[in-house]
Amino acid sequence: MPGRGALWRLSLALLLLGFLAGPAAAKVFLTVGEALKLAFPEAKIERRTAYLTAAQGKRARELAGTEIPSALVTYYVAARQGKPAGTAYFDTHRVRTLPETLMIVIDPQDRVARIEVISFREPEEYMPRGTWYEQFRGRVLGPDLQLKRDIRPVTGATLTARATTEAVRRVLALHRVITGGAP
Repeated sequence: MPGRGALWRLSLALLLLGFLAGPAAAKVFLTVGEALKLAFPEAKIERRTAYLTAAQGKRARELAGTEIPSALVTYYVAARQGKPAGTAYFDTHRVRTLPETLMIVIDPQDRVARIEVISFREPEEYMPRGTWYEQFRGRVLGPDLQLKRDIRPVTGATLTARATTEAVRRVLALHRVITGGAP
């Protein structure tokens, strides 16, 4: 039977291994720059920052039906040949216990143009297939932009589906408040 010192070293080694394994499981699929180039090839992209007033934050929260984590919103506006190409927002949120970052692109007609998973720290089996994200394309903010309504749930990734749907609603609400888009 191992001595007390050997058990202590083994426990410390297992604890250290657990800390090292956590971040190693994290998947970063794209950098911000790579994602923006993918969404807006050959476009001029400008980084902007909005500082929401209390009234704007409240309005965005009401529209989204979910919390708005900050009054500071960074977004990217793209233009091709002087014409609007869309706006990209990066939304980081918790899925189950770990964060996920999505890039959600809104087209000039205020519809979802694309969603890219930038990073996903939960086990990959909790991440829906790429085709699942396609059902958001062309969607606008409305009461039916919810799971089990316009958005199909996904078996085995229920929390991810819920977090993604909330993120899309949050981004569409923020976009509407920031740009003064139509209700």
